[in-house]
Amino acid sequence: MTPGNPSNPSTPGTLRAPSASTTPSTHTTAAISPPPFGRLLCAMVTPFTEAGTLDTDGARRLAAHLVSEGCEGLVVNGTTGESPTTTDAEKSALIRAVREAVGARVPVLAGVGSADTRHTVELARRAEGAGADALLVVTPYYSRPPQEAVEAHFRAVADACGLPVVLYDIPGRTGTRIEPDTMLRLAEHPRIVAVKDCSYDLLGVQKLLATTGLACYAGCDEHTLALYAVGGAGCVSTVANAAARRVRAVLDAFDAGETARAARLQQGATELIELTTAAGLPGTVTVKALLAALGLPAGPVRAPLLPADPPTAARLLAAYERLMAG
Repeated sequence: MTPGNPSNPSTPGTLRAPSASTTPSTHTTAAISPPPFGRLLCAMVTPFTEAGTLDTDGARRLAAHLVSEGCEGLVVNGTTGESPTTTDAEKSALIRAVREAVGARVPVLAGVGSADTRHTVELARRAEGAGADALLVVTPYYSRPPQEAVEAHFRAVADACGLPVVLYDIPGRTGTRIEPDTMLRLAEHPRIVAVKDCSYDLLGVQKLLATTGLACYAGCDEHTLALYAVGGAGCVSTVANAAARRVRAVLDAFDAGETARAARLQQGATELIELTTAAGLPGTVTVKALLAALGLPAGPVRAPLLPADPPTAARLLAAYERLMAG
C-alpha cells in the first residue's frame, strides 16, 4: 500500500503489511478504508531502568506484549512516551528497538513533534532512518504560531522525508488549534494521510471526514467509539498500554454490528479511562504505575513528572481488575 495517495505509485514511503493474525476490519469510512495504520494504535510508554536510562530490552518486551494483546500499530516517542525529556539519540534507539521487536507485523509510528521546525525535520529524518513507518507531528507549542505558520510547519516536515504524516491536533496542550481550513489545505499533501484528534470537537472531525480523505483517529480514549461510529479510523489509545484487549473489543463489536455491546464495552471502561487520563495526573504517570503493578516493563518517569503515589496506584489496579473481570 502506498500511503497518502493510493493512486500515485510514485509517492515515497511504504507501510509494512499488518499482522496475519489481525482480524481485517469491515468498518468503512468516508476517508480511508481500511485504516492506514490499523484501528487500534497504542500510545506506548517509554520504559526506563531504575537508574533512569532508556530500557531498550524493556521496550522490546513491552512492544511484543502489546502486539500479542491486539494492538495493530504502535506510536512511540509521543507525549505518553515522555518525548519532552528523551534525547534525540534515545528516540532513535527506541524506534530501532521496537522495530526489532515487532518486525513487519504492525506499523511503528514515531512522534517527532517539537516547537522548532528545523528540529522537527531533523527528528523526522532520524525516525525514517531508524525504521519508522510513519510520523506523528504535533502542532508547534507555546509560541502559538498563526495558521499560515502552522501549515508551513507541517508541509516542511512532510516534504522532508518519504514517510506518511499524521497530524496531531491537541490545542489544550499546544495552545494552537489546527483550524478546519488549514486542515483542508494540508489534506491535499500526498504524504499527509491522517489526524490524531484531541480537539474535543466531534462536529469538526465529522466535517473533516465528510470533506477530505484523511483518516481520523481518536486521541482521547473516551472518544474511541463515538468517533469510530461516525467514520473514524480507530484510536491512538493510552489505556491500551494496560488493557489493549478491552479497547480492541469495542472496535471489534462495532465492526460485527453489535453496536449495543460496543456501547456497553466503551461504558465499562469509563472508570479506568478517567483514572488514567482525566484524574489530574498525566497519562504517562498513571500508565507506568499500572504497568508496574502488572509486572510489565515501565520503570520510573522522568522529572519534572513525579511517580503516582501508592493510593493512586492501588485505585488504578482496582479499576483495571474490575474492568477485566466485567
